Amino acid sequence: MYKYLKTNRYFAAVLDNLEQVAAEELDELGAAEINTKYRGVSFTASKETLYKIVYCSKIPTRILAPIITFDCHSTKYLYKTAKSIKWDDFLPLNKTFAIFSSVSNSLITHSQYASLCLKDAIADYFRDKYGERPNVKPKTPDVWFNLYINDNKATISLELTGGSLHRRGYRKNSLEAPIMENLAAGIIRISKWNGETNLYDPFCGSGTILAEALLKVCDIPSCYNRENLGIFYMPDFNRNTFDYVRKCSLESIKPLPNNLISGSDIDKRAIQIAKENLKLIPHGDKVKLAVTDFSKIKSIENSTIITNPPYGKRLGEKNEVSRLITSFGDFLKNNCKGSKAFVYFGNRELIKKVGLKTSMKMPLKNGGLDGRLTCYEIY
Repeated sequence: MYKYLKTNRYFAAVLDNLEQVAAEELDELGAAEINTKYRGVSFTASKETLYKIVYCSKIPTRILAPIITFDCHSTKYLYKTAKSIKWDDFLPLNKTFAIFSSVSNSLITHSQYASLCLKDAIADYFRDKYGERPNVKPKTPDVWFNLYINDNKATISLELTGGSLHRRGYRKNSLEAPIMENLAAGIIRISKWNGETNLYDPFCGSGTILAEALLKVCDIPSCYNRENLGIFYMPDFNRNTFDYVRKCSLESIKPLPNNLISGSDIDKRAIQIAKENLKLIPHGDKVKLAVTDFSKIKSIENSTIITNPPYGKRLGEKNEVSRLITSFGDFLKNNCKGSKAFVYFGNRELIKKVGLKTSMKMPLKNGGLDGRLTCYEIY
């Protein structure tokens, strides 16, 4: 019997410093025995609750169902153990697959080679049984498997969300260095915004923060635009239960009040992309968008401001970006009375240019950027 079937225990991989935020969301979705770890949260769930977590959760990067855990001191033993798994329980011969892996503190030191050994074990299992094997599709496979080796103990898991959850499916186009969707969702949750105040993003770019605010306040599932999920390949997958969970989730989508979520950007192309992306989400057409420089906005009072301003690459010279951030700090001080501003800086050196005292400063990574989320309370 596979490990997750024995324990009903699963693992949600998350971004650095979002472990507690993810745990809170999992608790709200019905998970039990929640335990936060470095870059992850383990939990137990019934089948119905698991399907709801996979379909609706917005903070995790991936959700994993452990198939087997074993002592692993060599790639030879990794291959031998992996080949003994009944892979056709998880992977139809006509479907594609891929493996993502990580290795630490172990005799096996290269994650790519470990992935190759697991791939060979899967391929050879099928060759021996059927005389042919499923194809590997590295970026967009039908089925993802995860290999995690730490302290010479390996865990092989089925990935349940059908690829990283930061790819929601609504962002068909984007500008350079957009904020990751699940990071934006985490920032919104950290802000405690729940729709009681208007939300505004003055550097909205391709609209990710606005889209995630829409998903949150209207209870729209994160997998709304996904057709293929990893749970479909679980040996014990129950289509009727999943269809019920999906039906209930879609029926629970709430309307978006007028003028609740708004954003602007000086880049006309960015606003056009944001409009196109938001069209793929229910009520996205009710998010207000404008092409304007933030300095031209009369005021954003008694609101929640959540934004990810340019950090250098998009505007070129550091001096120009520094002046922009200083001007934005003045705008917050003079035009945003009674508001709270949550600003994510991809370049943390820019924080000192704002000229305002932070009430919070939190390290959060966005791709390769070691950024900081700051909060400014404007009185």
